[in-house]
Amino acid sequence: MPEFTASSLIKAPIDRVWAFHESPKALSLLTPPAQGIRVLSHTGGIAAGARLVISVKLLGPIRVTWRALHTLCTAPTLFVDEQESGPFAYWRHEHRFSSVDGGTQLTDFIVFRVPGGPLINWFAAPVVRFQLTALFRFRHATTQKCCE
Repeated sequence: MPEFTASSLIKAPIDRVWAFHESPKALSLLTPPAQGIRVLSHTGGIAAGARLVISVKLLGPIRVTWRALHTLCTAPTLFVDEQESGPFAYWRHEHRFSSVDGGTQLTDFIVFRVPGGPLINWFAAPVVRFQLTALFRFRHATTQKCCE
């Protein structure tokens, strides 16, 4: 399955970076306005069992509802969300935090598969990675600003 990784050094202690992600305002701050993502509901924060429902643009005006469940939370080092239904055939996103000299290493590791067979995934994976690169560049920069 295709994978994506984004990693940044956040110049803040791990507890501050974790607290930011736990805060009720984090999701709205980490959602770039230009990508057309709308949060429909969010319950439970980042704890295991938390649920998130968003509406995302697929192509032009076509939108799809994406339902995710947080399946694991080990403060302050990891939380995981997995797609229950939505645009992907499979989606698992690990949010990893580790204490390092100079702050916190924030790593987002995603395993995904688009609907269709291996050939479709071979063509689609670079497009998905391109979109994820822009998203996580925004998210990591926002995390840095909010944790200063």
